[in-house]
This record gives sequence, structure tokens and C-alpha cells, in this order.
Amino acid sequence: MNSVNKKIKSFNEASGVYSYYTNKNNVLNEYGEYEEEIDNISLADGLLPNYTIFTNESEISKELFERTEGIQYDDRIGYYKSLYIGHVIEGNYRKNASSGGIGTWILKELFEKRIIDGVIHVREDKRENGKLFSYQISRNLNEIKSGAKTKYYPVELSEVLNIIKDTPGRYAVIGIPSFIYSLRLLSKKDSVIGERIKYMIGLVCGHQKSSTFADFMGWQLGFKPGDITYINFRKKLEGKKSSDYGIEVHGYINGAYKEKISPKSELLGQNWGEGWFKVFASDYTDDVFNETADLVLGDAWLPEYTDDSDGNNIIIVRNPVIEKLIKDALNERRLKLDVVDADKIFESQAAHYRHTHEELAYRLFKRDKEGVSRPKKRVLASKNIPFIRRKIQDMREKISISSHIYFKEAVERDDINYFIKKMTILERKYKNYYRLERLKKMTPSKFKKKIIDSFKK
Repeated sequence: MNSVNKKIKSFNEASGVYSYYTNKNNVLNEYGEYEEEIDNISLADGLLPNYTIFTNESEISKELFERTEGIQYDDRIGYYKSLYIGHVIEGNYRKNASSGGIGTWILKELFEKRIIDGVIHVREDKRENGKLFSYQISRNLNEIKSGAKTKYYPVELSEVLNIIKDTPGRYAVIGIPSFIYSLRLLSKKDSVIGERIKYMIGLVCGHQKSSTFADFMGWQLGFKPGDITYINFRKKLEGKKSSDYGIEVHGYINGAYKEKISPKSELLGQNWGEGWFKVFASDYTDDVFNETADLVLGDAWLPEYTDDSDGNNIIIVRNPVIEKLIKDALNERRLKLDVVDADKIFESQAAHYRHTHEELAYRLFKRDKEGVSRPKKRVLASKNIPFIRRKIQDMREKISISSHIYFKEAVERDDINYFIKKMTILERKYKNYYRLERLKKMTPSKFKKKIIDSFKK
């Protein structure tokens, strides 16, 4: 591993929890990823998800939910009281959301019913600090609504945790699996934080992106890195499938303010499986369904739901208070939800589960073979996955790491085409493995027909 790759190949999820607890710095590096200064591994072990060796998500979720009345358990999705797929009917919550609007709506419900005093979530950062988004605390309904929509952008918690420590109140937080799990670990060490954060809302997260992902989306539309003032990563496009969303970017092109929207299908780097600009640590979590969160929300990536361009959420309810809010709203016809089973929830994220959970074994095997110290996970290291799937995993890692390096070089050269040419070569190799996988699954007669058709063309 060369010196350039050391920062990229970091297992540190950099949630800011360690920085808060130890008063250390947590800053964006030259690749657009957060780095926490860790100098006490024994302390970090009790705060960061990828450094814990004495506990894991299974044990923490058992402590939290096992004694909950009516709770059920599924090996794939964890504990649950009820499972739904659907969206918000009332107000503009769905219209202003990336999918079904349940996330902002549940935070609104908790706030309006005076169950909480504030919401810890990601909002547009309007300070002149070079960041497009950051974790902030909302204390009124307008601020809560302004945190709607998914942000594929690096954020960290240390700043807001310091505010919470100094400001009594009851809070709800929303975050990806590693952040929620880190907060659960912190709550065991810091009683003030544990007492003040009352509800943890979890998101299903494919992987984290560096800030350069936003830069690249903008650059493709004519905005050079550093000239973006706003980005909407999930612009709903009327008449399209919910999975066929757009990217909206505002900023300056040659000194003139512009606003542009493009379908994601017309932009490079939008294939989540390829992992352009992926934060390396994202590949070392085995928590797909945010197992320690009170409520879990994700996209309903299912054919019977994706035809609806307005989007729908999958919903995993673990907390009784939140369950009552949802059931009351259903009775009042403020939500439209289908009751589903664990298989349907799993099906919505099946590809994500295969990569994050099942094929993690191979990534751990590779690190062990290299002699690299890596996180202890609930998945055991193994190379026992099909050969082509191993090659796909190898290419995903190469694409992810290379995207950070080549983009930095492209910015230095002021040449987006340099980056595109380099990445297109890797993308072509990646897609070839998928072609081989499809051919391997064909019957001899279908394979023969495929060959004949190719010659006809």
C-alpha cells in the first residue's frame, strides 16, 4: 500500500463521535473524506464501529429491543415490531423528500407532539466554510423541513454533540448505520448524551461518498470544483420511475450564476455498484438495516413501487412510541402504508445485502492475506464466493480507490476528460465481468443463440 492510498484505505468511519469525546480534530482531507485523529485505540474501541472488538450491533440491538413487547427478530433485518412500505399523504413531505417523506414526517410528529425539543440532522450549510452540508440542530418546524432529502456528502457529528452537551433538551437524530451505532456506543460512555438523545432514526445506506462526488456531478454540468453553491442529489422527475431521478446543481460558470438539472442516466459515476468516490470504510460494515436504530427508513427498490416517480419508503419500526405515532396517523389517513413481511423488506435491498454482508467475507479475506489489521466483523473472512463475484469485488475496490486519486489529479490538471478517460477504462473492465456472469448462467442453447446473434450484428 503506497503512501497515497493510506488515507484512502482507512477503516475509520469518521463520524466525529471520537473527536467529540476526546476533543480532537475531524477535518476533510485532500480527497474530500473526513479523518479523525485517533491516538488511543483502547478508547476508540468503545466509540467507533470499526474499532469495537468487545461488542457488535447484534449485542447492542439485543440490549435495546429484546425486551420490547411484541418484538420479532429476523437474521437479515434485525429486530422489528412492524414493517411497512409506503409514503406520507399529508402536506408536502413526500413531494419535498427523496422518496416517501417518512423521515422528515416522523421528526415533525415527535416535535409537534412535544416528545422532543430538537432534531439533529443534515442540512444545507450556508456558512462560508467550503462545506455544502453539515449536521445541525433544528428547533422549529421550518428548520426540520429544510433537512429533507438524501445528501450523498460527508458529514460528522462532533460540532452538534458539543452543543447538545451544553444545551439541555430531548433530541432525535437521523443517520446512517455507522453513525447510529457510534452514538449508541457513545451513550454507554457519556450519560448526558445518552439521556438527551431520546430517539435514533436510521437510514439504509449503500455507502458513503466523498465531497468530490458532488464536485464531479457539478463538473459534468459545467460547474468547476469549488463553484457549486447547491446540489440536490435526488431530484424527482415527473413521469419517470423513482429510481430514475435527476441531479440539480446551482453555482457559477465563468462567473455567471446558473441552475442546471440532468437525469442521472446522463451522468457518469451514478452506478452505485461501481462505487465511484466511495469512502473505503463503507465496505467494512455488516449492518445493512441499521440494526440499532429505533426506526429504519430506506428506498423501496421494488418493481411494484418504483413505477411511482414520487417514491416510497421501506419502514422498520422497533420503538413503541414511534409505532404508536405511525398507527395513529394510519387511522387518520395521513399515511398510506402497506403492511409487509421481512422477506419483502429484505428483497428491496437484496443486492445491497449481498455486497455489504455476504461478500464482505471476501474483502476481509483479502485484507488478512495482505497482513493488514482490519476491523473485527460478525462476518467471517472467506474467499468462498464464485470466481466472477471475486473479480467484481476486486474491480469495485479498484474503481473506488482510483476515483479519489484520478479526480485529484484531474483537478490539478484542470481537465475533467483526464478523469473520465481513466475511469472509463476501469468501468469497461467491470462491466465485462458482469457480461461473463450472465453468459455463465445461460443454458447451452441460449449461449449458442447469443453467439450467432452477435455474428449477425
